[in-house]
Amino acid sequence: MKTRNWSDLSTGQQRAVVAAAVAELALAVAAWTDLARRPARLVNGRKGVWAAIIAVNFFGPIAYFVRGRRR
Repeated sequence: MKTRNWSDLSTGQQRAVVAAAVAELALAVAAWTDLARRPARLVNGRKGVWAAIIAVNFFGPIAYFVRGRRR
């Protein structure tokens, strides 16, 4: 299998990759910000563990917003 370079991608593909990266980064920043501001008693589990989970692409921030926060 041939390795593809950035220049091998079409303009549309490049834009899609950049858009996905921006969305993932925005989700992670929002989750880390919420985690930092939220008192530990309102987090399901240890904050340090959630901070590491958030680093996992797309899955981590979504998991934090769905399962990590107490109401």
